[in-house]
Amino acid sequence: MNLIINLLVFVGALGLATQAFIGLTFFISSIWEQEKRATYFAALQFLGMLALLLVFLFLAWTCFFETSTGLVMLIAGYIVIGVAAFFTVRRTGANPKKLQGTDGLISGDVKRFDEREMVFARVRSLRPGSEQYEKFYEKYPHHKAGDDEKRKLGGLLGTLGRIDKPNAGPNVAATQASGLLPMYLSKPEIVKPKLPPHLAGKRIDLSPEEATERVKGYVLNLGADLVGIAEIKDSWVYSHRGEIWHENYEDWGKEIELEHKYAVIFAQEMAFEMIGAAPHTPVVMESMKNYAKGAYISVQTAAFISNMGYSATANHLRYYEAILPPLAVDAGLGEVGRLGYLITKEFGPRIRLGAVTTDLPLIPDKPVDIGVQDFCRFCKKCATCCPSQSIPLDDGPKEFNGSLRWKLNADTCYEYWYKVGTDCDICMKVCPWSHARTFPHRAIIPLITRNSLSRRIFFIMDNIFYGKKPKPRVPPKWARYNSD
Repeated sequence: MNLIINLLVFVGALGLATQAFIGLTFFISSIWEQEKRATYFAALQFLGMLALLLVFLFLAWTCFFETSTGLVMLIAGYIVIGVAAFFTVRRTGANPKKLQGTDGLISGDVKRFDEREMVFARVRSLRPGSEQYEKFYEKYPHHKAGDDEKRKLGGLLGTLGRIDKPNAGPNVAATQASGLLPMYLSKPEIVKPKLPPHLAGKRIDLSPEEATERVKGYVLNLGADLVGIAEIKDSWVYSHRGEIWHENYEDWGKEIELEHKYAVIFAQEMAFEMIGAAPHTPVVMESMKNYAKGAYISVQTAAFISNMGYSATANHLRYYEAILPPLAVDAGLGEVGRLGYLITKEFGPRIRLGAVTTDLPLIPDKPVDIGVQDFCRFCKKCATCCPSQSIPLDDGPKEFNGSLRWKLNADTCYEYWYKVGTDCDICMKVCPWSHARTFPHRAIIPLITRNSLSRRIFFIMDNIFYGKKPKPRVPPKWARYNSD
């Protein structure tokens, strides 16, 4: 009997020590994250766990667990822990619709989106007084006044870095520097590389399995953090060209006919310490850095595929033929959340996407259910913290253009961009999925991706430790935006 009791005591002590260790790592992680509130509560949590361990060890030292009362308490503790583990660790039922990818979201007739209607394209590509300008606003007069006002503010972001003036200069310069590469790499001959003359009529013969392995490996080797393959659905291809970059205004309004069958979708992580400063200038620096990286990876990959004798088109910041988040869902990279971004298991929404479409035969990946839609139903943190109230607070996604989703108000969102002169990213910063992947957060992610109760528990804990409306964090010293 004593042997069994000693074994139970040893396992209990080991479990409490492990719990205290995790509490300590969370305390250290909170300090590294520069989260004062989380550090305070993590310290209390760790001290509580440590006190519980010390009390347990004291009771074991006094042989309390060898008494009938102690043994009952010990067994009761194991029962409570076992029941709690069962309900918080077990895999709850998967959402079968999420495992269908974007097909599971279709609720009606999905019409291809016209790139000309996108606020970016309206403000940047329509020149007042031009034929395209008159033609567009004759059809969409409700956009005209707001778009003209945005143009007066100086373009897409108004005065870049306005929120951090007069100390925004270096960060603005870095942002503009990163913008050069996507612009250069958006030239038609670069995004759509022609087959090399020596390969005319020839192709390197690859099985779909080998081609998939090589292309994915190449993309990751170039610097992407995640990559997947999707079979392209017509619904996610733009219907008409709306963005003009190289004075090729004759392309505006042209119908987009995509003959490719497959899309290679990749993502790059956006640095936690930079996103934490949202909505200040470090976030727009980080966005543009990753857009530049995405442009490089996409055109390199398109050229690689072209050099093997197949057709390919790069999709990046300055040239899109398809809407990337739904393709990324079908490629198994994650789910689209309430905030409109793709949320991945690895990095949450702290990513930027790029893609290459091609006729190279590849093997598509399967969509995933990581619990994002369920989490977003009750979280609503991004909507609560959105300064322009552009993110809906509806409990569930609504039908829009034949598919179910939370529809962002793009116009009011971008109006706030103009006010601050950055791409804001507050929603990305406050999302509980965005935390740095330090050890304690890595331990939590598997629980919330598989268990609905764990999602609710850790959402409550997130509000306790980080607050319902987290404040901007201090960025790295080299990216500071004040004079301190």
